[in-house]
Amino acid sequence: MQGVSGRPLDRRPRPRPRVSRGAIRTAVADLLPDHSAAEDDAPAPELQITLDMPGKVADYLRANDLEPAERAALDQGATVRRGQGYTLRISAAPAVHRQVLARCQPLTTSCMVGRGSVPG
Repeated sequence: MQGVSGRPLDRRPRPRPRVSRGAIRTAVADLLPDHSAAEDDAPAPELQITLDMPGKVADYLRANDLEPAERAALDQGATVRRGQGYTLRISAAPAVHRQVLARCQPLTTSCMVGRGSVPG
């Protein structure tokens, strides 16, 4: 064995086996015969996205009238202590995050006015 290092041959990196998506679909269809294509056409549930929100923003939102989904997201959030304040980690659908962000719009304009960033 000329040209082979002293390293054992079985430690050489092996290529990962590649499996096609079609093969995976076939295997799933074999294992789950009751699974039908009609179920694939059903809308997928909206993914949950986790967002860290500053505690002051969460307090502002709690003081306002919120939609039930927004209120539930805030109530189910996990409080993470950060120095003197806290962060609220909420998980919700992207639509709920967009609604919460829209409700925070008055905060950005009031902060910008206080700093003189808004042209007068």
